[in-house]
Amino acid sequence: METLQEAELCFPQLFNASCKKHMHPHTEAMLIYILLSSISLFTVVLNLLVIVSISHFRQLYSPTNLLILSLAVSDFLMGLVVMPFQILLTEPCWLLGDLVCVLYYFLPFIAICASVVNMVLISVDCYVAICDPLHYSTRITQKRVQICVLLCWIYCVFYSLIILSDNLKQPGRYNSCYGECVINIFGALDLVLSFILPISTIVILYVRVFVVAVSQARAMRSHITAVKLQRSVTVTVKKSELKAARTLGVVVAVFLMCYCPSYCLSLSGSDLMIGSSANFFIYFLVLFNSCLNPVIYAFLYPWFRKSVKLIVTLDILQPHSCQTNVL
Repeated sequence: METLQEAELCFPQLFNASCKKHMHPHTEAMLIYILLSSISLFTVVLNLLVIVSISHFRQLYSPTNLLILSLAVSDFLMGLVVMPFQILLTEPCWLLGDLVCVLYYFLPFIAICASVVNMVLISVDCYVAICDPLHYSTRITQKRVQICVLLCWIYCVFYSLIILSDNLKQPGRYNSCYGECVINIFGALDLVLSFILPISTIVILYVRVFVVAVSQARAMRSHITAVKLQRSVTVTVKKSELKAARTLGVVVAVFLMCYCPSYCLSLSGSDLMIGSSANFFIYFLVLFNSCLNPVIYAFLYPWFRKSVKLIVTLDILQPHSCQTNVL
């Protein structure tokens, strides 16, 4: 009886101080491992294709694509580091210690924060492109976007340090027993800075973009008195802008659907803890969003499909391949 009881503990030598093992059925555990491993692989590969495409082909050097590149880097980190570590959280016990438990959450907080801030920047870029196209080239320059991206990542690192500061000072202080991985964050601060402010900004900007896009579409249909050549150029430009806004709108909509449940959990004041099926599913949605973004690009961006073909066939290794026409 004693041997059976010890087998149910994470650390039998600690007895009363040890957590009990939260065993998953073998079929469920295998399904989780296969699912997470597959999504991790696809996320890394697909986002790496986005990173290589935008970094290699000079035609893709634009402020908007630089923001997409920054988003792809955060998604790449999610697939390369965060998802494999998530598999560890499905184990019956946390065996890597209290400090590693806190550090494990550090990179996800940076990557998730970067995704949110990048989405805000993408929304601002789309807003200026649609609502103020005449001043877009002067307001949204390559150098300004580079500075914004750099500040975005610096902000996310410091933000994550502040959010986890209490846990870093005394790792494991919120664990009820050994073998548990529980952290506590400043819920109100995180909710305002990571959810309410950025999501409100994104929604307001895209509502404005939608209204302007609809009015532009109506204007293009009714504008039949202009000179044919001038009309043709105008319509082409506006159609290009509207298509870009539509694509980025899909990306933002998917982002909101995947991230909102996670922040609703934060709104309830719950701790992040292993062994919770609901918590795992909500966190899984956040991870899955990193895999969905490149899929959206593949369906809606012709340049991405052309770039992938050139990468897979190794044509990018040819001299001057960076100057290839992919648009």
